[in-house]
Amino acid sequence: MKVVSVNRAQARPVLMNGRRVMTAIGKQPVAGRVHVSRMGLEGDEQADLSVHGGPSKAVYAYGLAHYAFWQTVRAQAQVSLWDEALAPGSLGENLSIDALDESTLWVGDQLHLPDCVLAVSEPRFPCGKFNAVMGFAHASKMMVQSGWCGAYLAVIAPGTLGMGDMIRLEPGPREVNLRDLFRARARA
Repeated sequence: MKVVSVNRAQARPVLMNGRRVMTAIGKQPVAGRVHVSRMGLEGDEQADLSVHGGPSKAVYAYGLAHYAFWQTVRAQAQVSLWDEALAPGSLGENLSIDALDESTLWVGDQLHLPDCVLAVSEPRFPCGKFNAVMGFAHASKMMVQSGWCGAYLAVIAPGTLGMGDMIRLEPGPREVNLRDLFRARARA
């Protein structure tokens, strides 16, 4: 696996269902190396700390391989053109990773980067802000159906990370699969 993009954002107000809400879901790629501490990336914010951020959700990673799916469903929903690509960070992820696959990740797996270590802690659950950024009301439902949720990561060893960093996966206890956990919680 490899980091294709490191992304962050500051919280900003957006209109959602006729009211102003704060969000930092629209992450933007960052050049150079970024410091990562136990609470997340330097310069990144989360607008709703009840569901994002904190030690177990310090960093959010998403697989770029899933972007083609989102490009297609957005075009089908007529909120974008067929050839309109989504930029890295569009799904709110801090790390856009080339080959991240939820079905092969387990809670406790460690991602060893050149200067830091992250651990898979839990799946991401979409909210209304995800629907808003995708541009159609059923985006959250489609994430649940696809199982392409991405992974929240805890910071085991702080350091820096950057575009192009190679990731070595060290298997954890192999007790709870990320996709299985996501689907079980989505049914509850």
